[in-house]
Amino acid sequence: MKLIVQIPCLNEQDTIAKVIKQIPRHIDGIDQIEILIIDDGSEDNTVEIAENLQVDHIIKNIGNKGLGISFQKGMQYALDQGADILVNTDGDDQYPGHYIPNLVKPILDNQADIVIGDRQTNQVQHFSRLKRLFQWLGTKVVIFLSGEKKLKDAVSGFRAYSREAMLEINITEKFSYTLDATIQASDKRLKLESIPFTINPPTRPSRLFKNMWVHIRKSGFGALRTFAFYKPVRVFVGLGGIFLLTGMIPIVRFLYDYFFSHDGSGKVQSLVIGSTLISIAFNLFALGIIGDLLGRNRKLIEKILVKQKDNRQSES
Repeated sequence: MKLIVQIPCLNEQDTIAKVIKQIPRHIDGIDQIEILIIDDGSEDNTVEIAENLQVDHIIKNIGNKGLGISFQKGMQYALDQGADILVNTDGDDQYPGHYIPNLVKPILDNQADIVIGDRQTNQVQHFSRLKRLFQWLGTKVVIFLSGEKKLKDAVSGFRAYSREAMLEINITEKFSYTLDATIQASDKRLKLESIPFTINPPTRPSRLFKNMWVHIRKSGFGALRTFAFYKPVRVFVGLGGIFLLTGMIPIVRFLYDYFFSHDGSGKVQSLVIGSTLISIAFNLFALGIIGDLLGRNRKLIEKILVKQKDNRQSES
């Protein structure tokens, strides 16, 4: 059983040594543990420090590609290296390495395909009340979209993936992979589990987003886009239903006024508004059907991708 611990990095020279040294070198049930550094265009000494500590693998991006692309690249590399389990942690020392055995245990026990570290955000002292609220609300939205009721912390990057999960997941978001992977996992019937842990105090401001509002906007649009991609019927039929019901209100108003008013003229403006909203509803229904048909084709393509990933590992 081989475990690769993946660390995406962007200018982490102040913390990367501590992160690497915290990674356990022995875990019961694991025969081999290796460390993979993904340098996403660092301009400091992050790579040099990692090389001096003799990490097993280093991938260097040309320029800053983004966390989503870096994660996908690292996951494919881990598969090529024959990894049975992939753990993703951050280079800023947010996630304590001594929790890694807890993270991989459900996979070793064949109880989960993906294990997500629950930061217990409602108890994190350095999170403001507003941030705690949005973390809670964001997780609830993802639970609603994905149907994963066991999910505790939707955007936690401290995660473990089984080999099957690595083969099935294909990240399409550049900004962040967490919501994308979670919604995909639900669509592909991969089993998710959460384990609680305590994060370290922040060592620097986030480089993934400028402020909380940017994070909310990007994460929200990313989640909706991914959800529409994997569950188009629910998205477009749901939206179409809202427009249909809204459009029926002025239509009923027009019919009532037409048949029961003294002059029988009705209210033409209600008819126009209602007809427009109903037309939009049927267009959304059509988009849902088209999206579902495209989704069936996507599933066939993804089966081919799984075979290609598996064959790459066999060849390597």
